[in-house]
Amino acid sequence: MRVLFAGTPSFALPSLEKLASCFDVVGVLTNPDAPAGRGRQLKPSPVKQKALELGLRVLTPFRLDADARTEVSALKPDVLAVVAYGKIFGPKFLSLFPMGGVNVHPSLLPLYRGPAPIPFAILNRDSETGITVQKLALKMDSGDIILQEKRKLDFTETTAELTEWASFRGAELLADALRLMEDGKAKSVAQDESKATYCRLLSKEDGLIDWNESSLMIDAMVRAFIPWPRAYTFLDKEELQILEARPLPEEDTDYEPGTIVGMDRKQGILVQTGKGLLSLLKLQRRAKKPLVYKDFINGMPDLTGKKLGGPDETNNR
Repeated sequence: MRVLFAGTPSFALPSLEKLASCFDVVGVLTNPDAPAGRGRQLKPSPVKQKALELGLRVLTPFRLDADARTEVSALKPDVLAVVAYGKIFGPKFLSLFPMGGVNVHPSLLPLYRGPAPIPFAILNRDSETGITVQKLALKMDSGDIILQEKRKLDFTETTAELTEWASFRGAELLADALRLMEDGKAKSVAQDESKATYCRLLSKEDGLIDWNESSLMIDAMVRAFIPWPRAYTFLDKEELQILEARPLPEEDTDYEPGTIVGMDRKQGILVQTGKGLLSLLKLQRRAKKPLVYKDFINGMPDLTGKKLGGPDETNNR
């Protein structure tokens, strides 16, 4: 089976390496080099770097136009395998693959179609998530399901942890799906459109904590936004990132939401939310290194009674 692999970020690397070890990867399609870092120097995508290491042919078209289709057609691929490529495939492009295309999506489709399924599963406090290998379709993430694997969630996972799991486990499922297709044994099931949900791209602003929310919701934000955009608030008008927290939903005080009600050497920095207390365990001030709460308290011992909130709120007592 001749495979054209399409992917761009580091999430796709395990899949590329897996397929290169199992199939004839005739080419790798990835986004063009992009400016990165303070100097804004052009930098190849992680997938391009790995493909070159593996000695694979790399294609980096800006558009999947006629020239790109001609270049792909010359490779005579049988199937297109996609993992977070970043562009939409049109009907002319998909027609180049006799066996069609398959895509790895880190959700239990039809749930969370779109670009950020893992954070949204955490934000919604779902009890399970998973990975789907689906046939490519013209409508986003709507293709028939070939393989799907579930994973139970215990409400401690971060996006970083689940992304790493999905990256490596998705590579195995993708290879399994291609083997089934190669052997003519692949069976697919149509998605239930009535159950489809969608997610959107995240922004920096999504990370701003509303302390009127419950401790459970804010804890989910903290976990969902690791590694980006990170949950944050303001203390004395200075941005403060919350990197790790623990909800204490059964406990409440008479303080207003956002108020630091105490510092417990065993439980952390305790903040009143709209419902329940939130224990802050790891924090980071702007341009400072991350600190566990005990070290943070040592540097700012006079926290009790101060109020956390938005950038324009008065946070002093």
